[in-house]
Amino acid sequence: MIADPAYFIPLLILGAFVAAFVSGAIGFADALIMNSVWLHIMDPIAAIPLVVTCGIFMHFTPLYKLRSTLDFSRLMPFVVFGLLAVPIGAYALGYASPDLFKKTVAVLLIFYGIWMVFRPNTHIGEIGGKVADSIVGFVGGFMGGFAGLSGLTPTIWSGVRGWPRNTQRGVYQPFVVVIHALTIATFAIKGMITGPTLINLAWCIPAIFVGSWLGVKIYPYLNDHLFKQIILGLIFLSGITLLV
Repeated sequence: MIADPAYFIPLLILGAFVAAFVSGAIGFADALIMNSVWLHIMDPIAAIPLVVTCGIFMHFTPLYKLRSTLDFSRLMPFVVFGLLAVPIGAYALGYASPDLFKKTVAVLLIFYGIWMVFRPNTHIGEIGGKVADSIVGFVGGFMGGFAGLSGLTPTIWSGVRGWPRNTQRGVYQPFVVVIHALTIATFAIKGMITGPTLINLAWCIPAIFVGSWLGVKIYPYLNDHLFKQIILGLIFLSGITLLV
């Protein structure tokens, strides 16, 4: 771990800015980016509460700016069952190995990215209906409480469904905000939101709002095809970085 402030603070701010910019542009990958940077400078038990706390701020600006263009009609099953799983994930964080979990997720992401490259037009439509959406939401809630990765499974699933980008983003981005909010409350109750967490958050806030604002400016220029390619690329690269 890097403890020297000469390196710690720049890497802390860099991780926040890049994550906020990408999140502003596509509504996804903030936790993956922050984890890939911050797990090199702090332990998971310190990094994950900060990832979740910063993450909720990263989604406020994009959701407000894009509220009239996003489609939230598919959101509810994900949220309801995701909320049920957050305390389970947060409880598991104190007893299981986040590093093992991180590597497991990384392998799944890499295989998914490769599979989608060779079968780019594979969509399942509405197979499984709201029951399948609820299961995906539950897994997302668990991953949010355990590793701050709540948006991962809804993002992949909405892409597999073949929904348009405004529908996809109208599912996974507000899902992340709701799950992050409950995760923060759960972490606070468990005493995991500490003084250093708040100090690090204060360092990150300016970078978060600047990065989010710049990212939102990019979103209107992304068509559905480019949006899909960026999502797949980030998922694959996230898997690689989580293995490092």
